[in-house]
Amino acid sequence: MNRPKQRNLITAFVVLVLLLVTLIVQRVMVLNGNSDYPKGTPGQDVRIVVTKGESGTAIAEDLATQHVVAKASTVIKKLIAGKVVGIAPGIHLIQSVIPSDLAISELLDQKRIIDSIYVLPGSTEADILNELHLVTSLTQADSLSTITPVFPNPLNSLEGQLAPVQYSFQPNTTTHDALVNMLKTFSEEIAATKLSGGFEHLSPYQVLTVASLLQIEADPADYGKVARVIYNRLAIGMPLQLNSTVQYALGLRGQIGLSIKATKVDSPYNTYLHTGLPPTPISNPSISAISDALNPEAGNWLYFITVKPHDTRFTSDFTTFENWFTLYKQNVAAGAFK
Repeated sequence: MNRPKQRNLITAFVVLVLLLVTLIVQRVMVLNGNSDYPKGTPGQDVRIVVTKGESGTAIAEDLATQHVVAKASTVIKKLIAGKVVGIAPGIHLIQSVIPSDLAISELLDQKRIIDSIYVLPGSTEADILNELHLVTSLTQADSLSTITPVFPNPLNSLEGQLAPVQYSFQPNTTTHDALVNMLKTFSEEIAATKLSGGFEHLSPYQVLTVASLLQIEADPADYGKVARVIYNRLAIGMPLQLNSTVQYALGLRGQIGLSIKATKVDSPYNTYLHTGLPPTPISNPSISAISDALNPEAGNWLYFITVKPHDTRFTSDFTTFENWFTLYKQNVAAGAFK
């Protein structure tokens, strides 16, 4: 009656022996001069921590130390031969006892970076805080009031200054430190732009605010034209009348239209009621949006409207704009924006 149990024990023992033999053979091959583990059954996953700016040599040595690869030199040669650059910093979950080609492939796989978040262009500070609060390895301690933004502002807002890139965090990092790191990354990202000099009479922070509007209002191909519309309106004291700023104030992002009631909401972000820019950015813009805010296209446009997806039109004539607005409403009714 105990034979099935005995067979299970014997099977488990055989599997264990085979696994041990495989590992021993692999190690012997390495000791005998083989520069790579053979293909086969990999070992357990290990955590490889890659710091920002870490050299390929240091990463390869860590891979060898943790028995991911047989020899660091093999990985280094393949990194150089393949011109591999830009291994993302973070904690990479990599299989052990694998060929160096597979190890490099897994290092480049963004999905294998754990305890990370990707800040999307157009996301808000609130979006990012929500994401940070979902990372279980982070210690939840925001302390927002003690964080100094790159561009000081009356509201001490971090909006617009949290760089849209992928972040991975070391265990026990606080959300406060994570946000400080994002600000540091933002400062490094904009160094290649001329944002610190502003644009015409606008300060760097005001240009950043314009970039945040472009990020929400336009397709990337139209950033330069929309920027020009904004600057043209600011120059003559004309309200910007942007749905995006009101939607930001009301938490209605993602909606196509805006009700008449919404355009009357009492908020400094209501660009239907108030002239000038909103008090802070309304999103975290991409470098592309920032660059186009600094380099607007030439034109006398005062109006723009997206009549259907990827069809944004610009004019200085209000009657033309009204005709396009009628076409826009027809397209909405026909489901073109769904």
